[in-house]
Amino acid sequence: MAVAMYLLMFRPQQKKARDHADLLKTIKAGDKVVTSSGILGVVVGIKEKSVSIRSADTKLEVLKTAISEILEKSAAPSES
Repeated sequence: MAVAMYLLMFRPQQKKARDHADLLKTIKAGDKVVTSSGILGVVVGIKEKSVSIRSADTKLEVLKTAISEILEKSAAPSES
């Protein structure tokens, strides 16, 4: 019974947390993101625990953990 509970409840939650942590490590300036409250914006700066995003004419500073999704990655500079 305990094994079934682990496989059905705890394992998926751990995987989701690990995926979210990996997502937060890949954020960089220029990425389009969505916060957990539904704000769409473009990353303009990154600090240790927070991210500055520009949404319309407003610049907001939110916690990194509030970023729920990256919609578009910024274009990587081409090396010539």
